[in-house]
Amino acid sequence: MKVSIILPTYNEAGNIVALIREIVLNIPREWAHEIIVVDDNSPDGTYQMVRDAFSGDPAVVALLRTMDRGFARSIRAGIDAAQGDQIIVMDTDFTHDPVEIPRLLHVGVVYDIVSASRFCSGGNMQDVQHYIASMLYNWVLRILLRTQVQDNLGGYFTMRREKLMQLPLNDIFFGYGEYFFRLVRFAKCQGMTIVEVPALYRTRHAGKSKSNFLKMLFTYGMAALRLRRSCALRKEKTNGW
Repeated sequence: MKVSIILPTYNEAGNIVALIREIVLNIPREWAHEIIVVDDNSPDGTYQMVRDAFSGDPAVVALLRTMDRGFARSIRAGIDAAQGDQIIVMDTDFTHDPVEIPRLLHVGVVYDIVSASRFCSGGNMQDVQHYIASMLYNWVLRILLRTQVQDNLGGYFTMRREKLMQLPLNDIFFGYGEYFFRLVRFAKCQGMTIVEVPALYRTRHAGKSKSNFLKMLFTYGMAALRLRRSCALRKEKTNGW
């Protein structure tokens, strides 16, 4: 079995090399692997840093995107390039701890989607203020989307590639972190199995967060309302037939 680990980056020169090395240390020996770094033409030289640091390692692939940039689009580009049976997507600022990789892969043998969750029993986050704000907002999303998933914005997950390719990827992978609740919703609509495992989300190691909480609050809320409306229309159309 082979796992493809997708790392979308933008201005992560202070984190990316150390993160890749820590990821490699945490991949179980029985898994072949590739690490796909998808960089959105970072002005801090993230892409070239990966190329220089891992020039002799064919398992580390660096992709440079200069058009149609964006977080979720980068993940999609990584999925398109992936050759593994299993895919893991994770952030590149160390908030997603590579130590969770063995458990994700272990549980991923049974479930279609395994999400490393801050909010299921046993999960947590080192940034207390961020934890409280995210938890409150997840409650709102759960009401809007009527989902039983505790962490609708975590974005640290694994999924079998064959299952992922059955989803409408163009309808999922755009925008920023809201892609994740679209992924979960479409997967549930297709009867795929989803489980959350507890994880500790760490604080960023280096660099600055690209997130604007107030902007995200509005953007994600609108995305959730559009998704809810879209699902309702599809249901009405199905019942009409």
